[in-house]
Amino acid sequence: MGSFVVSPHGRALKRKSLGGPISTEPRINDRIRVPEVRLVGPNGEQVGIVSIHDALKLAQEADLDLVEVAATARPPVCKLMDYGKFKYESAMKAREARRNQAHTIIKEIKLRPKIDPHDYETKKGHVVRFLKAGDKVKVTIMFRGREQSRPELGFRLLQRLAEDVTELGFVESQAKQDGRNMIMVIGPHKKKAEAKAEKAAARAQRGDEPAGDEFPVESAVEESAEESASSDSTRESQPQQ
Repeated sequence: MGSFVVSPHGRALKRKSLGGPISTEPRINDRIRVPEVRLVGPNGEQVGIVSIHDALKLAQEADLDLVEVAATARPPVCKLMDYGKFKYESAMKAREARRNQAHTIIKEIKLRPKIDPHDYETKKGHVVRFLKAGDKVKVTIMFRGREQSRPELGFRLLQRLAEDVTELGFVESQAKQDGRNMIMVIGPHKKKAEAKAEKAAARAQRGDEPAGDEFPVESAVEESAEESASSDSTRESQPQQ
């Protein structure tokens, strides 16, 4: 951001910024302007402190680049390497790391305080599946009518669910009242990346390829869970007769 100066007429004028953006790339070869450097060989061997002239000469003889790897050291540390190859390999590693990066997703399950046993087992199954996949689960208890005067029902239900899935997850955020709802967050013991790696290893061990309908089936189950929660919300919004 440029600075401001005051003109003779009292107006604030923006002073043009001098210079371009600061480069984050290391200095190489002739751009290294110090009298001497601590030189490291191409295989990591310590050469010692040498003049910049001798370091550049060694780089030229080895058909390599002289790269400044620690500019703040005294003297700066430089290494002999193929800088073009180094940049390419670094870019490929960064790309691979971004591709394998796993993002934790927060799933949501909605329950009623007086949920029947069959529906509870179904919802618990969704929570188990989400935790096995390495995702967090936000469990919401929705109160309606006179149920709002009995928050202990929702609290006991959340405690029961947490105990039922204790082998797969832990209570990351304790149950708390949020208006007409009570919310608790369960985090997985297993990280997302670990879950993906185990799933890939199991698939490789079976020797089968992902079926074309594998992902739609999973999506259908998730949509079923969301539709179930949506229907609960619809029943809540209908006035009691």
